Amino acid sequence: MNIVVTGGAGFIGSAFVRLLCKEHPEDTIIVFDKLTYAGNVNNLRRVQSSIEFVQGDICSGADLENLFLKYDVHAVVHFAAESHVDRSIINPGAFVQTNVYGTQMLLHAAKKADVEKYVQVSTDEVYGSLGETGLFTEQSPLEPNSPYSASKAGADLLARAYYETYGMNINITRCSNNYGPYHFPEKLIPLMVTNALQNKSLPIYGDGKQIRDWLHVDDHCRGINLVLRTGQPGEVYNIGGRNERTNEEIVRRIVQTLGVSEELITHVEDRLGHDFRYAIDATKIERELGWKAMYTFNEGLAETIDWYIQNKEWWQDVLSGTYRRRSL
Repeated sequence: MNIVVTGGAGFIGSAFVRLLCKEHPEDTIIVFDKLTYAGNVNNLRRVQSSIEFVQGDICSGADLENLFLKYDVHAVVHFAAESHVDRSIINPGAFVQTNVYGTQMLLHAAKKADVEKYVQVSTDEVYGSLGETGLFTEQSPLEPNSPYSASKAGADLLARAYYETYGMNINITRCSNNYGPYHFPEKLIPLMVTNALQNKSLPIYGDGKQIRDWLHVDDHCRGINLVLRTGQPGEVYNIGGRNERTNEEIVRRIVQTLGVSEELITHVEDRLGHDFRYAIDATKIERELGWKAMYTFNEGLAETIDWYIQNKEWWQDVLSGTYRRRSL
């Protein structure tokens, strides 16, 4: 199978590419990535001899036309997106451009090329915010609260429309918060680990009581791979870790593991529109596709922290901006 992975140089996309190269060496993997700040070719260094890499923009009709003309594409797995909530608050238009318009352009190109399968990788944030109880299911209404999550909800609705209107074989996956190696250090866990390793302040929004459901990126990618190969047309699949933790609990666990001072922890003004709680019900993908998370949170977090300790060159390259000048 010839598989296009958009955003395949990003955190989750590159983990998915590495999984495919390991589990399905018979497939041809075409990574299509614009290489924005979130794209890092170093994430693909281990598998560079096993993939095709195309630098391109999902918002460019010419780039997409060239991609689908060059390769006989059987499947598309769409990770490419602007994904940081803080950045969406500052510049919402960029998120609408990439996540909504870019997704429509990609869907149109995939339809024109008669692609056999299209997987839209989304987020639990499209469901909005939960109270202290309950879980998001695939039937939960879309109630996004940030420009980021609103743009992802728009992309999901476009994917659904292409299934309903044109009969494309499309699935949507929605995941809880990912963590793991190669995570860009603007998100909670990698930011706190890299700051702690540099003895820098560990800023927590508000009171730190916001709750997230944490999912190891490799477990997430195994779920996406199952959906790619066995997901039923038109279906949505939630992928969650069943690991709910407050932000403050996560930061304190990192502090304890690294043995740094708790005095590094600082509470800063809360983020605008900060959702209180996310939690995923993954029963559907567990029951219908046989997926199950393999990592416990304690095991996964310890392994992730150790990866950042052992791979200082990777994140120091990111912090300095040097990674932007590298190529495969």
